[in-house]
Amino acid sequence: MSNVIPSSWFKTYSETQQLLQDGTTITQSFVQDIHQLNPNLTFDVKVIINTTPALVFFDPATKTVNLPFYDQLSKDSVGFFQEMGGSEAEGKRLFGLFFNGFYLAHELGHGVQFFVKGDEKGSYKNELFANQVGMQWWRKHGADAELSACYQFAQHIISILPNPVPKGMTVEEYFDKNYNTVSNNPYIYGFMQFHQFIQTHDDPKLPRFDELITAYMNSSP
Repeated sequence: MSNVIPSSWFKTYSETQQLLQDGTTITQSFVQDIHQLNPNLTFDVKVIINTTPALVFFDPATKTVNLPFYDQLSKDSVGFFQEMGGSEAEGKRLFGLFFNGFYLAHELGHGVQFFVKGDEKGSYKNELFANQVGMQWWRKHGADAELSACYQFAQHIISILPNPVPKGMTVEEYFDKNYNTVSNNPYIYGFMQFHQFIQTHDDPKLPRFDELITAYMNSSP
């Protein structure tokens, strides 16, 4: 794996300081990659530890990616991960793979949206782009084994979560029409996100990171 990614990433952290340090290392590398593609773009995202029910998110007001720390999670959040994983140990592994793992680059993708187009609205299209950015940035830096572990977990979760989308409606339509409801329900939102993760992972036509970002920067607002 590229030395850009600390060896402990994609795992659940036991110390906030180490999580912050490793998250900062990754974020600085991502920012550097963006500036190599567009030196004139203001892109000064930082990472902080801020454990909330939202788990991981980009905050345009503070230009930060907010990372959750497992030992600070609510009982409901811990219960969700244990339910999805099937045990306490697997719940922690799931959290590490995605929420102290994959989703940092995903949220940095939302940062790209904000700095390039001022767009931080929640939508299916915006989430898909963020997943594409996350997928291709990790691949650019050699995290294929970790992405494979994420993929296997995502397939497991999709197999046990009920499909919330009514017949006759696409996933995208349902997500966009019910975004506020969806985003506050971890079971429905999880279905959407893990569905997109699988879709993005399996997309044979997905451009590599540099091409993906350059095309986005050159597209109309």
